[in-house]
Amino acid sequence: METKVIDLLKKRRSIYAIGKNVTLSDEEIVTLIKGAVKESPTSFNSQTSRVVILFGDAHNKLWDITEKQLRNEVPTEEAFQSTKAKLDSFRAGYGTILLFEDQDVVRGLQEQFSLYADNFPVWSEQGSGIASMNIWAALTENNIGASLQHYNPLIDEDVQKEWDIPSNWLLRGQMPFGSIEDVPGEKSYIDDEGRFLVFK
Repeated sequence: METKVIDLLKKRRSIYAIGKNVTLSDEEIVTLIKGAVKESPTSFNSQTSRVVILFGDAHNKLWDITEKQLRNEVPTEEAFQSTKAKLDSFRAGYGTILLFEDQDVVRGLQEQFSLYADNFPVWSEQGSGIASMNIWAALTENNIGASLQHYNPLIDEDVQKEWDIPSNWLLRGQMPFGSIEDVPGEKSYIDDEGRFLVFK
């Protein structure tokens, strides 16, 4: 049995070869992302996800910031070249989505529901994952390729300064996106026997 949802999930891939030949307008992309995030479930309907969408110069600036920070971390220029090539592949895309979680909301829930205090940061991370996946699927449905990156916390401070991000927004991921310029190989899966248990 197949469904449209499963078919879409099968189509979703980490696309690294992205370009600027996107057919949707910036406004349509923003509407798509907003819809995906707003319809993503969160614990206690906390709606902790926050999103910054970068196009054009702002998109390029993010990867300039990342390159500058990584240059300080990679020991040799030779070793840095592969890192730079990866960053250039993100820069070649149409835009980048920055995914944040609002820590003020998380802390407020911890204070309000002390019995579950330790769980709210975990549930926030789960909410971030759901929102990320829903954005990714929405982009996929519109033939836009993306991948999910994690250069946080290395770039957190510079990102916050560059775009005046509220200090209570914690950066959780970066999703460069663009036209699909090359299709990755087939997916591989581990055996179901090691992954699933079913009881009746």
